[in-house]
Amino acid sequence: MDCRVEPTTVRHGLCLMECTTLILLVSRSLRINWTRERSNAVPHQNIVFHGLLKHIPWTVLDRLVEEHHADPDPRGLKTRAHLIAMLYGQLCSARGLREIETNLRSHASKLYHLGGCTVSKSALSTANASRPFEVFAGLLSALMAQLQRGYRRKIGDCVRLIDSTSVQLSSLSGDWATFSAGVCGAKAHIIYEPDADQPLYLMVTAANINDITVAKEMPIEPGATYVFDLGYYDYGWWARLHQAGCRIVTQLKSNTPFTVIEDRPVPAGCSVVSDRRAHSPSPG
Repeated sequence: MDCRVEPTTVRHGLCLMECTTLILLVSRSLRINWTRERSNAVPHQNIVFHGLLKHIPWTVLDRLVEEHHADPDPRGLKTRAHLIAMLYGQLCSARGLREIETNLRSHASKLYHLGGCTVSKSALSTANASRPFEVFAGLLSALMAQLQRGYRRKIGDCVRLIDSTSVQLSSLSGDWATFSAGVCGAKAHIIYEPDADQPLYLMVTAANINDITVAKEMPIEPGATYVFDLGYYDYGWWARLHQAGCRIVTQLKSNTPFTVIEDRPVPAGCSVVSDRRAHSPSPG
C-alpha cells in the first residue's frame, strides 16, 4: 500500500518515516486552517459593568415601570436604558449629561449585551425630569432587601453626620437666594457617611432657612446613629428619631431642663465628665 498518494493521520501507522513527516505536516496545516477560520467569530467577553448590572432585579424594575407608567412613550428612552446610562455616569464620575452621552457612544458595541443603548443629552435630560422617581426608589428598596444579613447589621451600627454649610452667591441668584438687602446666599444641608467618606443626602436652600427645618424633611434610617450640633435642637424631631430606633449624639443647651434618674460611675482617668440617664422634656 502506497501511503504517499493520500497521506492522512488515520493511516500514518502503515507509512514510512518520510511519509509520516509529510502526513504530520499536512495534518498541522489543516489544524492551523481550522483555527484561523474559527477566529473570524470572536467570542464575546463580558465587561466588569455587566457583572455589576447582574445584581439588579430587572423583574422588579419591570413591575415598577408598569406600576408607575414610567414608559408611556414607546419611542422614548426606556427605563432600563435610562438606569444603565445614569449608573454608568455615576461609576465613571461623569461631570454632566454630555459626558455620559459621549462615553456611551464610545462603547456603543458593548451596550447591546448590557441591555442599554446610546443616549443623547436631550433624551437623558427629558427622562430625568419626567420619569417618576418612585421607580428608582422602589428599586433601591428591593436592592437593600437583597443585602446579606451581616451587612444589614452593619447598617444598624452606622453613623450619620448631619450639618450644613453656607455659600455666598452673586446677584444672579437674587430671585430665590436673597436673605438680606443686597446679600445672596445658599445653604447646603448634608447627611454624611464617615465610613464611606461621602455624602448620602443633599438639599440646597436659601441661606436663611433654619437647619432643623430641612432636617425634618430628611429621610431617617432606622437604627442609625445621628450626630449633629445645636442647630438641630428640637425635641419633636428627636422623638421621631427615637421612635425609629435611632441614637443621637448632640450637645445640650446649658438651660436644658431634664430629670436625672441614674448616675453611672465613670472610670478614673476617663475623658468623660459624667454618665447619666435622664428624662428629657415632652416633645409636645
